[in-house]
Amino acid sequence: MMERIREGTNSLPVKIILSLIIFSFAFAGVGSYLAGGSTPPAATVGDKEISRAELDRAYQNERARMQQQAGEQFNQLLGNPEYVKRFRQNILDRMVNDLLLEHEASELGLRVSDAQVKAAIRAMPQFRQAGQFNNERYQAALRQTGMSADEFANYMRTDLMRQQLVNGLQTTAFVLPSELESLYRLEAQSREVRTLTLPVEDFANQVSLTDEELEAYYQANRDDYIQPRMVKVAYVELTGEGLASDIQVTDEDIATYYQDNQSQYGSQERRKVSHILIEGTGDDAKARAQQALDRLNQGEAFATLVKEVSDDTFSAEQNGSLDWIEPGVMDPAFEKAAYALAQKGDISGLVKSDFGYHIIRLDDIDPADVTPLSDVKDDIRLALQQEQAADRFYAQSTQLAEVAFEEANGLEPAAEAVNAKVQFTGYFALDNAQGLMARPQIQQALDSYDVRENGLNSELIELSGEHAIVVRLDDVKPEKQLSFAEVKDQVQATLAAEKGRQQAQEKADQLVAQLEQTGTLDQGDYVFSDAQVINRVSQQQAVSELAFSLPQPNDTGASYGVTQNRQGDIVVVALDNVINPAMPDISPQSQMADRVARAMSNMSLSATLEALREQVDVTYAEVDAQQ
Repeated sequence: MMERIREGTNSLPVKIILSLIIFSFAFAGVGSYLAGGSTPPAATVGDKEISRAELDRAYQNERARMQQQAGEQFNQLLGNPEYVKRFRQNILDRMVNDLLLEHEASELGLRVSDAQVKAAIRAMPQFRQAGQFNNERYQAALRQTGMSADEFANYMRTDLMRQQLVNGLQTTAFVLPSELESLYRLEAQSREVRTLTLPVEDFANQVSLTDEELEAYYQANRDDYIQPRMVKVAYVELTGEGLASDIQVTDEDIATYYQDNQSQYGSQERRKVSHILIEGTGDDAKARAQQALDRLNQGEAFATLVKEVSDDTFSAEQNGSLDWIEPGVMDPAFEKAAYALAQKGDISGLVKSDFGYHIIRLDDIDPADVTPLSDVKDDIRLALQQEQAADRFYAQSTQLAEVAFEEANGLEPAAEAVNAKVQFTGYFALDNAQGLMARPQIQQALDSYDVRENGLNSELIELSGEHAIVVRLDDVKPEKQLSFAEVKDQVQATLAAEKGRQQAQEKADQLVAQLEQTGTLDQGDYVFSDAQVINRVSQQQAVSELAFSLPQPNDTGASYGVTQNRQGDIVVVALDNVINPAMPDISPQSQMADRVARAMSNMSLSATLEALREQVDVTYAEVDAQQ
């Protein structure tokens, strides 16, 4: 009942609660309580649909969460349409998985009782304060999300049922001792190797190439020698740096701001109250409320009476407590009566609201605590400077945008309007841009039709809160085929490297063949390194991967193979010994056992979802979505 009492809940605690719970709602179909219309669904799972409105809400919630976590880095990713497409598809896939699990849980006959739902709600940390369930937080969150208590309970029931299935899959995974032992032997095994590196550059330097060979290679690979379209960009850039330094703020300005924003520099008086609620505003409700008040005045205990007669069942379980309230949170009539009580333990008369009659008891008072102006003066000065700097930046960026649009054939008028200079880049290819020009927003603007084809100024590009830019193409060099003469040196280096790598590979194969036949090298220029022990994860990853794929050496000698290192050089690897680890006593309760069990449970869940997708008709309606 109390979800309708508190109107206009805008306090910071409630906003924090909403930010905590809104993401958990996103994938459970809560939006279906609010959505309507005949727009085709984003996906269907059996006979259930995921509306586009639900997907949009889930996307916006996840996007907001990622922006809060990753900041500007995530904003740059959002400038890539392909990334946004994959991001949105991943969210839709997760929503589909939720419905598949819900369908399977229902088919298996899993059920969740009312008591379990209630216990889960009361245990949610978003609704708890000082270790206790806080009815005010719960009701405020419901009101802000537009949900009734029954709707939220239904959501929780579905989620708990789904979790029953997931927990059943994950908690039934187990690992046999023999499996742990085998896995440990494989993971902890090491190998003793020697290496012989054949630098490709040494072979390339010995390659002799004729002009005819170079010309033939050039003709066969002409597409590799095309100079891409090159652009030179003119731009006007605005930043907020330095704008605040020359802004003067008077003591009078500071004092006025302090008085107008007292709530920022201390806490308002809070009151802890309990109440008895009799629903209804008619004579019968008033009579019942008066009877309750009379019984209180005759000495009956408030806690006993609240459980007997109060219609607010949630607060009744806590002896009527609504915990701490602040000005502006409760119904005006309720708040006025609560703040009129003078002493702890005082009880109000009947208080009428739109929801019924209340009897309010004052349990405690937390006085207002305001920080002196002298302690926050410097902070206020800085805040006012930054606020005015932001206003100045906004005015400048607006002016820049307007003039750049009105005088679209050049940037000089726009630069003069904001007292800035037109800057120029050197020539570069768009797909090889560096620094500022590599920002996705700028790349998109430079490739837009008006900028690319009509030579106009771009729109104002907002790179961050106080960083904006307008760009235009100052000059363009079209794509062209480079002549053989222009790229002869490049062709020679490329072809020499290819032939050098080929010769190095051939030499390595010859050396391995000789080693496998004789076990020794008779060519003095080639010597193996000293033996070293490597693990599966190594800085020489290519050598490690080859060593762990070679057969174990036998009595006749080492095993040999050839690989290529990170530098592109050819490496001959000799595997001399496989070193098995000493076997510790691995407990089924060890971290390793837990890690393997988790991996197996995740595999089980993935396999279940894959099987469910084959059993249940899943249809995606999103453009380019998985079919």
